Amino acid sequence: MKNVNNPLYWFLFCLCFVTNHNLFAQTTSQKLKKEQDRLEAKISDTRSLLDKTKSVTEASLNELKIIDNQIKFREELLNNFDSQIKGADLQVNKKETQIEELYKKLEKQKEQYKKLLLFAYKNRNKYGKMMYIFSSDSYYKALKRNKYLQKISEIQKKQFIIIRQNQGLIKNQISSIQKEKSNKLIVLTEKKKEKEAILVDKDKQQVVYQNFKSKENELLAQLKEEEQKKIILKEKINNAIKNEIAESTLKAGKAAADAKKKRDAAAAKKKAAKEKSTASGTTTAKTEVKTETAEDEAAVIARKEEIFKSTKESAALDINFESNKGKLPWPVDKGTITEGFGKNEHPTLTNVFTNNSGIDISTPKNAQVRSVFEGEVTSILNIPGAGKVVIIKHGNYRTVYSNLQDTYVSKGTKVNTKQAIGSLIVSANSSVSVAHFEIHLVSGSAVQTINPTLWVTH
Repeated sequence: MKNVNNPLYWFLFCLCFVTNHNLFAQTTSQKLKKEQDRLEAKISDTRSLLDKTKSVTEASLNELKIIDNQIKFREELLNNFDSQIKGADLQVNKKETQIEELYKKLEKQKEQYKKLLLFAYKNRNKYGKMMYIFSSDSYYKALKRNKYLQKISEIQKKQFIIIRQNQGLIKNQISSIQKEKSNKLIVLTEKKKEKEAILVDKDKQQVVYQNFKSKENELLAQLKEEEQKKIILKEKINNAIKNEIAESTLKAGKAAADAKKKRDAAAAKKKAAKEKSTASGTTTAKTEVKTETAEDEAAVIARKEEIFKSTKESAALDINFESNKGKLPWPVDKGTITEGFGKNEHPTLTNVFTNNSGIDISTPKNAQVRSVFEGEVTSILNIPGAGKVVIIKHGNYRTVYSNLQDTYVSKGTKVNTKQAIGSLIVSANSSVSVAHFEIHLVSGSAVQTINPTLWVTH
């Protein structure tokens, strides 16, 4: 059983408690700081895009979405700052409580040390110690008294070390409190700046919003046109993927038919040679038939191995793509999602929604688009209103990149992760370009559209 009255026990207990608590607090603080860095990077992207806007009144609908995103990111950052400030307050309060407890322990240790010093002072004469030992009734008691004096001396030294260590611990805790308070002041200053920035963004948002509210009929007509373009794009992409599946199935069927034809021809040859051999009784024909049959069988085996190798490589790529879910890079270097996957509320029209088969990312004008994973280009389409479209195969998965002005790849091109595949269309009435990105899963003859935001990270 532990001796709870032992000062060394209390020192070690305090040290472990403080260390474990500090480690937990540091982990939470680090997570908040990491989230702060992520949000600041997103705000930097949206701010960079908005800096290119000529004026607030000339801002496009897409730029209004960027303003909305910037406000959302700033509000998330404010919440992050609040969490950091609350964390700092808790840390300061807990550390102050710990320091108070340490001071109490220190006072107790000093009192014990004082008693030990008094005892040492009274027995400072080595003859006095010897007399204390020799005045024992027996040799056994004399040994015990000697050990007792040695123990007192050891405790005295340990007590002095513990006092010094506790003093150092208190000093470190005070320094840590001052650091927490200093960090809190920095965060409070940043919070104030973000609040002011949000007010500026909201004023800008209202100006653009009112400008679009006065053009509702025009917006509805534009929205109808955009939705029609989306339907055409979706049909073209689905048809391209289905055609690719059909082409692949046809190739596999043709390869199987060719192999069967070869086998049948080889069997017919073998039968004919056997009949001829029986009739003539020669062994030469047997040798020739064996050679031809061996060659045909080798060709069939080679073809099978090639098909198996191709299937195996495709399956490996499929598994690799799946294992990177949530870790794939963005299809553009930087930007912000201005329309998410599925149903989206219109930013200015009440009770009006749009549907998206992928995600739209607003990015600097004429930005380059890149492959999110290694694969093979299986289709390049040219769709009016959607520019050029590149489809890349990754096993059973397909990634789709549209709204391209130029492409740097062709059908059959093998691409690497983050390899540039084209540049985006430059809109005449906007300061930004928009990349449209989709992910599809092929299962047999069925094609399923999946949410890209669950796959990419930024």
